[in-house]
Amino acid sequence: VQLVESGGGLAQAGGSLRLSCKTSGFIFDDYAIGWFRQAPGLNREEVACLRSSDGSIEYDGSVRGRFTISSDSAENTVYLQMNNLEPWDTATYYCTASSQWCRKQVDYWGQGTQVTVSS
Repeated sequence: VQLVESGGGLAQAGGSLRLSCKTSGFIFDDYAIGWFRQAPGLNREEVACLRSSDGSIEYDGSVRGRFTISSDSAENTVYLQMNNLEPWDTATYYCTASSQWCRKQVDYWGQGTQVTVSS
């Protein structure tokens, strides 16, 4: 199983970044794919979750309206479009795969990609 994130980097406040998560080694439509983030000194938190088989989507309140999660089942890839970035969005972002739902149980983690937002 592999989850490979890309697209992180440096952005200014108000800017945008798009993260990608290329997955392999499991049946994509059988899993909920999510994004978690962890800032220094803070707990890891769920950002967004998507299950392509039934279209279920969930966002944390702190990103709702600014971030959009989407998927391409043909490419086994999930995206996180991040708009109107704020300095507090600075964190390492992890792609996850869950056989149930993201916040209930994470079965696989990616290696993480750093997002840094400057004010």
